[in-house]
Amino acid sequence: MPSALVSAVSGAVFGIALAAPPGPMNAVIAEESVVRGWRAGFEAGLGAMTADVAFFVLAWFGAVAVVDREPTLRAAMVGVGGVLMLYFAYGAARDAAARSAFVDAKDAPEESKGFRKAFVLALTNPYQIVFWLTIGVGLLQPGTLDVLANAPYVGDSLAGLLVVTTGSPALLIGFFAGITCWIVGYPAGLVGAGKRIDAFAPAVAALSAVVLAGFGVVFLADAAGTLGLV
Repeated sequence: MPSALVSAVSGAVFGIALAAPPGPMNAVIAEESVVRGWRAGFEAGLGAMTADVAFFVLAWFGAVAVVDREPTLRAAMVGVGGVLMLYFAYGAARDAAARSAFVDAKDAPEESKGFRKAFVLALTNPYQIVFWLTIGVGLLQPGTLDVLANAPYVGDSLAGLLVVTTGSPALLIGFFAGITCWIVGYPAGLVGAGKRIDAFAPAVAALSAVVLAGFGVVFLADAAGTLGLV
């Protein structure tokens, strides 16, 4: 198999492995999907991926490293992200209550703001910032990358299974293609399940509210700790 194709496939696997685990971005995508339909969920995923593209460009020019050198700036970004997550958690809880009164997603009470929500949250997400400061920068430079070792939660058990050469455009194309596959397929799966299970949509929206609130508290605690407030 040509090395470029191997790099592209490996990048796609890496992109999906990073996009799939539970977290605030997937909570937003899930809420938008079950409450407002596939397009809203896809737009939320596109917002998160757009932030990744922005971080990629900034990493290319070395600008992302500024956040690493300025802990106060990082703490401010994380704190803003925490407040926004709590606000969006309230919105998700409200959607969960409202959605139970509607039969179809098209009857939802307001238009989707998922793109903006996910984009802003991603820009203040310390996990994405740290990724582009470390592993993400490594994608741009010649070397090697243990792809599955960096997968959240299960990386230790998968280390060594897929090691690829970095610095290849094919790897980066595959990486963003993998994320695209996730933001297309994940909302579709949720919408399909929601059509078969009447109680699914409000339950997912409620779970999204819990996840967002939890991460909001964690982000605020992280910011307070960095600023020496606790």
